[in-house]
Amino acid sequence: MHMRMRTTRGSMASVYLQMPRSFRSRSACIDEVALWMQSNRLQLNTAKTEILWCATNRRQHLMPQTPTRIGDDYITPAASVRDLGIYIDSDVSMKSHVSRTVSTVYTCFAALRQIRSIRHCVPRQALVSLVVSLVLSRVDYGNATR
Repeated sequence: MHMRMRTTRGSMASVYLQMPRSFRSRSACIDEVALWMQSNRLQLNTAKTEILWCATNRRQHLMPQTPTRIGDDYITPAASVRDLGIYIDSDVSMKSHVSRTVSTVYTCFAALRQIRSIRHCVPRQALVSLVVSLVLSRVDYGNATR
């Protein structure tokens, strides 16, 4: 299990766990992680916590669908989760990520068509700013060059 949590300082913390099968053991394991985080001055934000059980298509029916207790809240397993801008499906097929990426590309093409229609009326520097802000910021998300 991969837990991704926002800390009180705004940074992200990731935890990968090999979870026991029983419900009580899973909750106890998560409670141990919460205690470890607390001892290291981190706070578990259950409002932003998601659970994703990963398995092949043939084994999806074996994955627990019951809510898991995390702190005082019960979290229902999700079909896909977002981690650093990438959507991961429970069957690790990346279908949801691909469909969202295609949607983003269509949005970028629409923005480029609109920019193209005003290219004769706007200075070149303004066109460059429009392309960078409306297209490149979406297509190049997470691709740091530092």
